[in-house]
This record gives sequence, structure tokens and C-alpha cells, in this order.
Amino acid sequence: MTGLQKRRRGLRIAAATEKQSRLLDREFFNRDPRLVSRDLLGKLIVRKTGRKLLAGRIVEVEAYLGADDAAAHAAAGRTPRNTVLFGPPGHAYVYFIYGVHYCLNISCLPDGQAGCVLIRALEPLTGIPEMARARGFEALDPDSVRDMRKLLSGPGKLCEALNINRPNDNGKDMLSPRSDLQVRDDGFEAGEFLTTPRIGITKSAEMPLRYLVSGNAFVSK
Repeated sequence: MTGLQKRRRGLRIAAATEKQSRLLDREFFNRDPRLVSRDLLGKLIVRKTGRKLLAGRIVEVEAYLGADDAAAHAAAGRTPRNTVLFGPPGHAYVYFIYGVHYCLNISCLPDGQAGCVLIRALEPLTGIPEMARARGFEALDPDSVRDMRKLLSGPGKLCEALNINRPNDNGKDMLSPRSDLQVRDDGFEAGEFLTTPRIGITKSAEMPLRYLVSGNAFVSK
């Protein structure tokens, strides 16, 4: 067994065992999205599908603020579409973009204040065959970083792989033990991170609100 195979086997076992991780609490998200973004690196996004767990480790995120952030959906005020952004914290805000992709965000700040973190990329851990099928891949080598990058390295890709969509998941409490979409902590330390401007936006494009694990192969391009 190669070093990569051993590492991935250990990660899959850890991610697949709920007893080895814990749900994040409400106070974790009851903060400035910039602080939440940094601390989310290394945490887990978990999707429950029957008895199966699909899981990936967060390696790239973007913070979105309120009225002072022109790129944020909350910049123009509260609407039926963006109401999840105004709290309470720890809930999924899912939107459709370019008529093609869904994107997953998690609400931050106290109830009534708008802010969120966009989940941009995950490192695949467990449920890889199911995620590959959801992405339309017949066969992927789980020991190939090149193959695994195809699964979750981008906000649209990870939503497709984890079957996250607005009709079923918008507003879902990601901190509830009864939820099938959760954010969890298994004690993993992400290490050093980088901060850059956000990607694919034109408004407030200069703001350094993208956070990613330094040297991680699974961040988006």
C-alpha cells in the first residue's frame, strides 16, 4: 500500500465514523464571516444518503459580508431569495448560478445580520464512488490526485457530487443531528492558509476574502 493509499484509507475511515467527529456549534458561526472562513478550513462537509456518508474536507472558502460588500447577495437588503443570509447562523444558503450550477454557503453572524461563507472546494474523503456517479464519471482512480480533483474542486462540482440543490437544501440547519447535510469537526488541523481576492466576481473584486489551505492539491483553479 502506497503512502497516498494509507493516508486516504485513514481519512475515509475517520470521515465515515460519526463518533470520531462532532457537529460544529452555533457560536462557531455567530461571528464575522472572515473569522469563520479561516476556522472552517480543515472541517468536514457531510451528506447523509440512507446509510451512506459522503464527506469532504474543506480546503477553500470565500467570505461574503453584508451591505458593505457589493458582491454579496445581501448587499441590496433582505429579499425572499436571500432571507437565509440574515440568520440564524449555521444554515445552508443555496443558490443557482449561470443557469447551471448550485453553490453552497453557510450563514454567519447573529440573527438579523447578513453574512455567509461560500464553500468553494473540498478534498474527497469517503463516498467517492457515489460522488463520481453523481458527477457522471464512470470510473475514477481513488489514489490519483488528478482524478480526485475532478470531484469537488469547485463550488458547482461539490454541489453536484453531494446532490446539494436549492429546492431540497436551502435553509437547512447544518448543525442539527437530524440534518442530512452537516458541517463537522474531526480534530484535523488544516495548517497554513493563504488569503487572495475572490474568484469570478466583478464587484468588490479586490477584497481579500478567499481563504485556502496552502499547498493543497484540491483547491479550485
